[in-house]
Amino acid sequence: MTKQENANLYALLSRRFKERRDTVAIESPGGKRLNYADVERESARFANRLLALGARPGDRVAVQVDKSPEALCLYLGCVRAGLIYLPLNTGYPARELEHFFGDAKPRIVVCRPQDLDLVADLADQCGVDAVLTLGKAGDGSLMELPDPGDEFDTVVSRDEDIAAILYTSGTTGKPKGAALSHGNLGSNAVTLHETWGFCESDVLLHALPLFHTHGLFVACHCSLLNATPMLLLPKFDPDQVMDLLPRSSVFMGVPTFYTRLLANADFGRAQCANMRLFVSGSAPLLEQTHSDFFERTGHTILERYGMTECGMSTSNPLDGQRKAGTVGLPLAGVSLRIVDDGGSPVATGEIGQIEFKGPNVFKGYWRMPEKTAEEFSEDGYFRSGDLGMLDEDGYVSIVGRDKDLIITGGYNVYPKEVELCIDQLDGISESAVIGVPDPDFGERVTAVVVAQANESNEEAIITALRPLLAAYKLPKSVCFVDELPRNAMGKVQKNILRDRFTRP
Repeated sequence: MTKQENANLYALLSRRFKERRDTVAIESPGGKRLNYADVERESARFANRLLALGARPGDRVAVQVDKSPEALCLYLGCVRAGLIYLPLNTGYPARELEHFFGDAKPRIVVCRPQDLDLVADLADQCGVDAVLTLGKAGDGSLMELPDPGDEFDTVVSRDEDIAAILYTSGTTGKPKGAALSHGNLGSNAVTLHETWGFCESDVLLHALPLFHTHGLFVACHCSLLNATPMLLLPKFDPDQVMDLLPRSSVFMGVPTFYTRLLANADFGRAQCANMRLFVSGSAPLLEQTHSDFFERTGHTILERYGMTECGMSTSNPLDGQRKAGTVGLPLAGVSLRIVDDGGSPVATGEIGQIEFKGPNVFKGYWRMPEKTAEEFSEDGYFRSGDLGMLDEDGYVSIVGRDKDLIITGGYNVYPKEVELCIDQLDGISESAVIGVPDPDFGERVTAVVVAQANESNEEAIITALRPLLAAYKLPKSVCFVDELPRNAMGKVQKNILRDRFTRP
């Protein structure tokens, strides 16, 4: 493989950096700015430091840090060095980190200064070579290492080499790592950049987290590939977003972002006059939100569909009809079909299982070959676990989900993982976790519990769960029943529970 054929994701993303060296790449609150020359230098420094610590191409680097320009440059440095980047939600408690470290076996872990002692103890138990922070010098930071220089020859990678592992909760309660290759991420970045019409005048307003597909890959890759500015907010704040929209042209969010913007009576056309594109994903967008947003701003939100295992697979068109309640058409290069339980295609308008294949689809779950094989059909289609249908124009609608997946505020929660934690608590006989509609979060995590004694209460259960689960997985409410409804086979009928506990 020649240098020109390097499939390394960084080689793709940085192809315009040199011609736009002085263009602002990342701007964060407080006026901190990095131009594209700075991004090249800082990512090189991170790559050099990680290799100086003993990391080699193919090693994993686990990162649990706050969102910042430095965090994004660390990601790019890992990719440049051929290391496998493992982003972790800052809300993950020790119990979950222990699983990730034990399964991925990272060579290096980078964490927040305030988490150093806890993370170092867990990492030591799992055989991690080095634990550092992304803080200032004096707190175990990567920045304390000798300056290794700001030049680095990007490692030559193949399409199939793994660039990142993102953990997604499993139906058995054990999170599994989706291994995404340089080719997977690169092909999806190019397709989305073209599909959504990125141009030299674009400015991306980035309010998503940097530890999942939407924020790290979809948003950042489009902006970097475009070599234009990114306004990087630490988190979504409606007031900050409204202040920065006049300077922006593209905004990507989850439905919760849009409902919270609409909740502000001052939000409307004035803030959106310079905007070119609003994108929504990670959870279903209510048709009411879609229509309310258009009425208020004159903009039609573009909804798309994807998964951790494949990035994006469908999108409503940039030019053409954006149908409310649909996630649009399959992206270029993606083959999508709707099949019945036997794997045969269903007719237009009929509901079935969504399957797809393409260069964006991951190579498999980390160290889980049997699980990987289960999720693919014999002819290579990935079984998404989502239920959907195609209309007469080929637009895809998501009508339900297998495996009882809950999507709350854009985050995936698998009930079994939460149920296992609840069932181990004293005084609990059994539990069922469901998602019920919520105007803000899309779905609200709700626990339905059979208690052994009357002393069990909602507050005590939620308090006991806090050390065991990330905050977004915690039940927002706990309902008590004498017994869980079951069918003739003994399976809990969660549809009955959802109907019963859905608020009118």
